[in-house]
Amino acid sequence: MRAATFLAVSLLILDYIFVAPDAYGTFFLGKTTIVIYWMLEVFFLSGSRLIYRYFRYSRTLTRTNTAGATPALIVGRTADVEVLLRSIESGAVKNLRPVGIISPSIADRGQLIRGVSVVGIIEDLPGVLQDFSKRERPIQRLVLTPSAFEPASEPESVLKLARKLGLMVSQLPSLEEHRGMPRLAPIAIEDLLLRPSAKINYENLETLIKNKAVIVTGGGGSIGSEICDRVIAFGAARLLIVENSEPALYAVTENLSGGSQQVIIEGRIADIRDRDRMFALMQEFKPDLVFHAAALKHVPILERDWTEGVKTNIFGTINVADAAAAAHAEAMVMISTDKAIEPVSMLGLTKRFAEMYCQMLDRERAARRSGGSAMRLISVRFGNVLGSNGSVVPKFKAQIEAGGPVTVTHPDMVRYFMTIREACDLVISAAVHALTTDGGDDVSVYVLNMGQLVKIVDLAERMIKLSGLEPHKDIDIAFTGMRQGERLHEILFAEGEPTRDIGVPGVMAAVPMEPKAEAMRSWIASLEKTVAAEDRTAIRSLLKQAVPEFKT
Repeated sequence: MRAATFLAVSLLILDYIFVAPDAYGTFFLGKTTIVIYWMLEVFFLSGSRLIYRYFRYSRTLTRTNTAGATPALIVGRTADVEVLLRSIESGAVKNLRPVGIISPSIADRGQLIRGVSVVGIIEDLPGVLQDFSKRERPIQRLVLTPSAFEPASEPESVLKLARKLGLMVSQLPSLEEHRGMPRLAPIAIEDLLLRPSAKINYENLETLIKNKAVIVTGGGGSIGSEICDRVIAFGAARLLIVENSEPALYAVTENLSGGSQQVIIEGRIADIRDRDRMFALMQEFKPDLVFHAAALKHVPILERDWTEGVKTNIFGTINVADAAAAAHAEAMVMISTDKAIEPVSMLGLTKRFAEMYCQMLDRERAARRSGGSAMRLISVRFGNVLGSNGSVVPKFKAQIEAGGPVTVTHPDMVRYFMTIREACDLVISAAVHALTTDGGDDVSVYVLNMGQLVKIVDLAERMIKLSGLEPHKDIDIAFTGMRQGERLHEILFAEGEPTRDIGVPGVMAAVPMEPKAEAMRSWIASLEKTVAAEDRTAIRSLLKQAVPEFKT
């Protein structure tokens, strides 16, 4: 329409102002001819496209209806549903035949969305399923759109009903979040356990990552592999995955390589404790960004073998940070933990020391950043991540499947939780703030807003109910007692620790104690000697001196 109108107006101006008065004394084309020309242009330019789209649409629907596609009921608001229906029409989503829509809004009832009727609201779902069960092809699948996970949509009730009736259940993830073609995905219990996620500016994340060379240490772990996935989704040019576990490296590279054709993905076996290996990899790859997710993190294991935590969490971080700086990376982002705040465990203690080293290194480079070329080193703290290796959700799932009991350490134990996807996106959001915001120049420790504290026993009961069982009847809950290094209530900020709202939803800045470089380097030199001598008493004494808030 724009092209045809522009050409017609140009002809009109040419005919009425330039050609006719000078050459003929009258109009050469005339208004009627130009209007007919405009109509023909519109017809030939858009008509062929409309005809092609109509036949493609008809062919897709015919194939869907005749090829044994699964009859499905779509749950969600009409705007989300339309995205899915367009995807089915285009062929992006296959083997799905939508026969009705369930909307959480009563105002949508009776509407027709691309030929599919809104047959009811959430409360009508049991009756709708019963009605379709009497037809030739009953509903076999429910598809939940992003709006179906809002509290008003009662996602737990929908899921329990689907499981009771033996229906397949899928979800259509947010297109903005996935930055790609629509696709259906399975529903995980963690999708139903949390409050709404923070509003994330995905355009900023894409701006930071796009066409960059990125290294992820610990890329075979649950957090590291998700960061790799997000880096690919946001358009990195090259990705190097560093992992010391061969099976984990093979699994993550195979999984990521199958979904991306544009990003060059490499995997290298390496231990972050090996300083020479880290320097060689960084110099070879020349990264723009380094995400440091490699760590030893299981509290009970580190309480027993805590010298290994010192070697990996402290000296491994030092090696990665120094190697990234030597390779002139733009930034290194260390994944830290809320257990580093007033630590009571060796995990928290070693992570706090690693944070302090990154703070010191970042401060040393602050004076050079006036020219805009010095590297940033930041740490991002967050709490428990649903579905990560060693978290309570996989553990509870396995215990429920085994018939129980579900084990909880203490009836009053509470924790912060968020999904792996949200945690990783907020980690990248913190990096965006550090690299692109003037106010981020004096901030090197970020804390993710983990929302409301969740009682672990309530989480266990909810997971049992979502599995279609009754807690304390079908599945028992047993209390095993607190383990060494645990505390009942996790905290996000230390007492007296200054905090700052940085204007990024879901992310806060912390201003913890920043050690002097001389003291820091002295502690590191002493630690190297005591670790080599395996003097556990001296190691603990040095760490306590460096982190006086550590509570044994």
